[in-house]
Amino acid sequence: MTDDAAVDEETEATANGITARYSLTDSERVLEFERDGTRAVVAQNRDGYAMLKVRTGVDGDELERYYGFDMALDHVAERLGVREHDLPIPDASADMGM
Repeated sequence: MTDDAAVDEETEATANGITARYSLTDSERVLEFERDGTRAVVAQNRDGYAMLKVRTGVDGDELERYYGFDMALDHVAERLGVREHDLPIPDASADMGM
């Protein structure tokens, strides 16, 4: 979802001690994960067609780029010290990736 309809969808999810928050900035779709003070962010351009960037924070250092959402989530899980399937995914962000 790349338009204002995303506002109507679930934008936050919590499970397994992990909080995920989805938001839109002027230029990006942002999915931020936090666990025990450690953050990892998946960002994609607002149009939703570019590679996903994994960062240390919303404005943090870029760590890697991925085509697939699953690969980006695997990196996030590794960074947070959990398994990928433990990550909560807000509905509004479920279509990220190429």
